[in-house]
Amino acid sequence: MKKLLALFLIPAMVLVGCSNDDVTPSAPPVVEAPKTAAEQVASADWETKKVSEAIVWKYKHFKDLFSSNQSITILDIDLNDAGMNVEVPHVTSGFIKTSEAAASVGATVAINGSFFDTSKGGSTVFFKKNGEIINTTRSGFTPYRENAGFAIGADGSISVVKKPAAGWSALTQAHTLLASGPLLVLENKPVDQVQEVFNTNRHPRTAVGITADNHLIAVVVDGRFTEAHGMTTEELATVMHALGCVEAMNLDGGGSSTAWIRNRGVVNYPCDNKKFDHAGERGVATAVAFVQN
Repeated sequence: MKKLLALFLIPAMVLVGCSNDDVTPSAPPVVEAPKTAAEQVASADWETKKVSEAIVWKYKHFKDLFSSNQSITILDIDLNDAGMNVEVPHVTSGFIKTSEAAASVGATVAINGSFFDTSKGGSTVFFKKNGEIINTTRSGFTPYRENAGFAIGADGSISVVKKPAAGWSALTQAHTLLASGPLLVLENKPVDQVQEVFNTNRHPRTAVGITADNHLIAVVVDGRFTEAHGMTTEELATVMHALGCVEAMNLDGGGSSTAWIRNRGVVNYPCDNKKFDHAGERGVATAVAFVQN
């Protein structure tokens, strides 16, 4: 009986052994590396609407960008369009809302401009319009907050420029120039940021940049809400570069940060009323307006 049992077991063991040898080990699961913040921005599924032939409006709410909630509005303006004009409406004293400034020049879209006197109104940084210097930077103003300029040439060309060592008045080729800062991107590289609280704390932010194919990218980042934490200037520089900007600068932020579209009104979430809605727009001194003719 034992001999018969052994005769049955030997073939079974051989079969089992052969079966195990023929099994191909399963490949380990592929684990993708988490995307960087720049990759998240560049590959995001933006809500996109065409405003005009040369202007596209984009929006995205991120739940994990820079490990935070972020609400970002983009206005992509094609500066190659012959019908596109850029204006900088302003007041020398008192305040004007971005929406009001935009309407005053018949703008299609607009964003808020640079820093201003929150008590009396009027710009506190260098501002030249159509060749006339409206005002110079106020004495004692923090240098890294006015080290960049939004420049419009006499031919209508738009650029973001670094402050010359000789000062803004030396930049004679700029027919219109609005100073602000800090500079975010220069020569297609994010700029190292000064480690001061204005830069390192998260706030609502407004920025403009120029791409290699001559598009202007205007970005408004909401902040001071649970739904939108705002950004540091280093994070903002990362976003602007990820959007293709080869040069970019920060504008006034905080409660001033506003994006406006004709026939739609304010489309971001300004924080001046402390509500995550479109009604918290603040009066400012300057705006950057884009007029599609």
